[in-house]
Amino acid sequence: MELKNKLGMDGLAFLLEEERISKRKAKLLFEDRVLDTFEVGTYAGLQAIHRWLFEDIYDFAGETRKLNIAKGSFRFASALYLDDALRQISAMPQSTFEQIIAKYVEMNIAHPFLEGNGRSTRIWLDAMLRKELGRVVDWSKVDRDDYLAAMERSPVRDTEIRLLLQAALTDRTEDRTVFMHSIDASYRYEGYNRYKTEEL
Repeated sequence: MELKNKLGMDGLAFLLEEERISKRKAKLLFEDRVLDTFEVGTYAGLQAIHRWLFEDIYDFAGETRKLNIAKGSFRFASALYLDDALRQISAMPQSTFEQIIAKYVEMNIAHPFLEGNGRSTRIWLDAMLRKELGRVVDWSKVDRDDYLAAMERSPVRDTEIRLLLQAALTDRTEDRTVFMHSIDASYRYEGYNRYKTEEL
């Protein structure tokens, strides 16, 4: 499914511009402390992150999808039940690492947006970890293939993704370099690797 965008572009040219614009916005989340103004651990907070990253690219930025979507053979939560699922996920506890990862896995299964779910939700996860535990994931230390395989299996059991991310935790929550490298790694999981965030 090809998504309409505000840039009037398609193909590789569009993908490069989407990466450049949204990475620049991600950088500002940290540098201008925009992320600190969003709710932490709620769907409203995730919507704010998604809207911030993609509002210059997609009309649907921050809006809950009305269509069913899938990745490979895996179908994400049905659009019909998505609002209820998102309310339940927002209400899930988030005071321990295990609870936060369980909440993250459920939000990934929900996949509430037409595009940009992974990139937005990893920032959302780090906001929870930072607030509740004084930690964030250094995503540059998480292998792409290991991460994608663990996330694929996480709806059945989240042990693998939990151990993988736990090994990459750092208390350098205010470190600009960690944040910029983590954004680059997060985008690389989705195949975006042309620009370095800190140079935009």
